[in-house]
Amino acid sequence: PNSFLWSIANRVSYWMNFSGPSMTVDTACSSSLTAVSLACEAIRTGECSAAIVGGVNLDVHQTKLDINQAGGALSSDGVCRSFGKNANGYVAGEGVGALLLKPLDRAVQDGDHVYGVIKSAVLNHGWRTSGYTVPNPKAQTNLIASALEKAGIEAGTIGYIEAHGTGTELGDPLEIAGLTQAFSAD
Repeated sequence: PNSFLWSIANRVSYWMNFSGPSMTVDTACSSSLTAVSLACEAIRTGECSAAIVGGVNLDVHQTKLDINQAGGALSSDGVCRSFGKNANGYVAGEGVGALLLKPLDRAVQDGDHVYGVIKSAVLNHGWRTSGYTVPNPKAQTNLIASALEKAGIEAGTIGYIEAHGTGTELGDPLEIAGLTQAFSAD
């Protein structure tokens, strides 16, 4: 509860002698995606030439688990069944990851191994719903359509989707409905 969320980003920038934006983003489940979107925009506008984007989830205080349990987000039997039968919530987990982002032509020129190409990054909020684990399919449809348009690609060319997948009987079907609607145009 007494942590300084801004500290890690600024300590990494200080230690590595980086300039440019150095920030911590906390938007719950979308924090890493939001950080990637902000970094892509900073690269696109020339604010920086490359970016390290990281994501961290640590459950270091019992209060976080208590709040998620009370809100019905945690699986009652400790098994996450995203998009599956008998889904009843997610299982808390901890992890850390980081990406180095730079323009594709520069990565190729530098001889980097390219794991993927980000063609667009789009953010939104799902408006008002009945809870954190309940997505808004209309907002999701609009977001995906916007991302496809911004990237200049058709939905049928996509081979991989990373979904929120809250593992709930209500939330997962709503997420599938939003994806289905967005992809049905193609």
